[in-house]
Amino acid sequence: MAAMETPICDFGWKAADFALKGTDGKSHRLAELAGPRGTLIMFICNHCPYVRAVIDRLVEDVRALQADGIGAAAIMSNDTEAYPADGFDKMKEFAVGHRFSFPYLIDETQAVARAYDAVCTPDLFGFNADLELQYRGRLDASRRELVPGARRELLEAMRQVAETGKGPAEQIASMGCSIKWRDAA
Repeated sequence: MAAMETPICDFGWKAADFALKGTDGKSHRLAELAGPRGTLIMFICNHCPYVRAVIDRLVEDVRALQADGIGAAAIMSNDTEAYPADGFDKMKEFAVGHRFSFPYLIDETQAVARAYDAVCTPDLFGFNADLELQYRGRLDASRRELVPGARRELLEAMRQVAETGKGPAEQIASMGCSIKWRDAA
């Protein structure tokens, strides 16, 4: 598993639309997921040790952000044939087991991950109310192990976005396992 870091935030980049199937059996579009004060799109997967280390804190912070008017969704884009632990049925179990309050979507064609230039899990994209990118950083200082009492960087950044429409100028890249791309055929 190659560890990757996300690129620096491309402030103002407009969120790419999508329609993806969720573990709830429904199709979800970006416009329906967007919150009145901002939107968080998270690329995650079930098997990544970086995601597994922080998933409960991430779910907790997303709940707080949803209460602040931030819409949210998680997208799983890995090749599920090569990584069956990330398969759709396993996604359902993961979402239920961690009590997701947001849709968990499968990007079977990997087109959405490519449109967002997602590179790793977790890869966090925080948009303002106009769906302009304002945050592409980490959840907190945790990596493959949870750091107790870590500053809640994502939560703080997205609350700033909700209040001002702008993300923090200083952001620390997220780190995680690379997206598991399908071989080009």
